[in-house]
Amino acid sequence: MLPFLRSDLAEFVAYQPHTAANVAAIAPELIDHLDTNESPYDLPAELKHKLGWMFEHTLHSNRYPDGGHEALKQAIAEYVTESAQLPAGTLGAAHITVGNGSDELIRSVLIATCLGGEGSILVANPTFSMYRILAKTLGIPAITVDRQPTDFAIELAAAQAAIAQTQQPPIRVVFVVHPNSPTANALTEAEMDWLRHLPEHILVVIDEAYFEFSQTTVVPELLNRPNWLVLRTFSKAFRLAAHRVGYGIAHPELIATLEKVRLPYNLPSFAQVAALLALAHRQELLMAIRMIWQERDRLSQALQQIPTLQIWPSNANFLYGQLKPAVTDQPEAALAAITQALKAEGTWIRHIGKGVRLTIGTPAENNRLLLRLQQALQDTLSPR
Repeated sequence: MLPFLRSDLAEFVAYQPHTAANVAAIAPELIDHLDTNESPYDLPAELKHKLGWMFEHTLHSNRYPDGGHEALKQAIAEYVTESAQLPAGTLGAAHITVGNGSDELIRSVLIATCLGGEGSILVANPTFSMYRILAKTLGIPAITVDRQPTDFAIELAAAQAAIAQTQQPPIRVVFVVHPNSPTANALTEAEMDWLRHLPEHILVVIDEAYFEFSQTTVVPELLNRPNWLVLRTFSKAFRLAAHRVGYGIAHPELIATLEKVRLPYNLPSFAQVAALLALAHRQELLMAIRMIWQERDRLSQALQQIPTLQIWPSNANFLYGQLKPAVTDQPEAALAAITQALKAEGTWIRHIGKGVRLTIGTPAENNRLLLRLQQALQDTLSPR
């Protein structure tokens, strides 16, 4: 290892997103991407044409982007206010910060709270992996607790004990996802009550990446809780995963601090234009949610008929499945083999958290998933 690098980086493994290059025998256009919880539907053609026109006629490639994101922040504030059914004007640009995906916002939170040995974070596994990954890259300890095996709710007694027992550095941030990924369960009232009673010196980050699918938000409570931050993204329901636009909602004082640590000009001009266009056409874009709900229910019902598979209820645009007990004495190896078999056929799913996460795709993609998954289960679990 190069002598000027941090010694702990030798233990790291770079994040490796799935790419078509991993499966050379399958043309990229024939791959069903059911592994990353994106929308299965691209932007409508007329909106893509409009974006192209705007890129050609309104953007200047020789100029830096709007570094303050004021127009986008105000549009986001209006959307969040409307979707949370709050009085008009409740939220403004001062309540919003914008990042290059939610990942950048998570990193900004860690820098603003825990860097320099001042704090650690708490997460409940399984959950979104980037909280721990980003903390580790910054040398920030990540304390983990388990979830209940029956409904994937956080083990609250263990979480409370971790906060009480962790002294140096103390827990400064608690990350939760609502609904959780990969398990698709929304926060319970018991979990919400626990979050409400955490001391104000702990920042509570509630990741609502799948809000548009769950239609459940904590934003109305945010106004009275200066130690809460809600994260959202345009990558899922708004169909802008390629543009990497995330945003945070919080008390203006917290937002002002996060603005201090974000990189200047962090969001390209084209990404800002795309997000503004998506918000302006949100009624049209979000109409696809109903189709995704219908497909989620259809797929869930079909998968529940497979005797070896346990499918859990979902509040998101994906399903979480596990092998039923006693099906095999090596469930992780079996799930890895099943995931690989599906990938070889062109259906990509995510093996994570002792289960598999299945993004809801188009009807055709879901039909192929059903056929291929049943075959893979049979081939993997049948006696040799």
